[in-house]
Amino acid sequence: MTYLSDERIEQIVQHYGAEILDHDNMQVMQDAFQHGRISTYDHSVRVACLAVKLADRLHLWRRVDLKSLVRAALLHDYFLYDWHHHDGGTHRWHGFRHGRTAATNAHRDFNLNHVEHNSIHRHMFPLTPIPPKHIEGWLVTFADKISATVETLFHR
Repeated sequence: MTYLSDERIEQIVQHYGAEILDHDNMQVMQDAFQHGRISTYDHSVRVACLAVKLADRLHLWRRVDLKSLVRAALLHDYFLYDWHHHDGGTHRWHGFRHGRTAATNAHRDFNLNHVEHNSIHRHMFPLTPIPPKHIEGWLVTFADKISATVETLFHR
């Protein structure tokens, strides 16, 4: 069994995510930190690459809309603020609210389909009680948890 190379995965993310990666608001994400020393932008690209890798390794190609997967992963944290300093630095509710904020912002700036919108909005499950409806949303959720854990533990 042959799996996609990391280089090919990055090409897929660049191809399906070009509109998003070239958007002016990506500068906000590059300037805001997510976990440790990792920017929200870098985190989102990592999540997109890992989500594609998970789809490949789990043999989900026939069940996954690859474009929706990449776009949802790139936009899952499109809340456009540095959550460490938002609301006076208390950020008590960020983990519960940012999925909705990211989905609202992404819907405003991009033409999202229902899979992308739901995947972004529900990616914080189980912290938020309603899970994603689609396999793409589950892949984004798992990739986000894995990436966040690695970034928090090893990139300080």
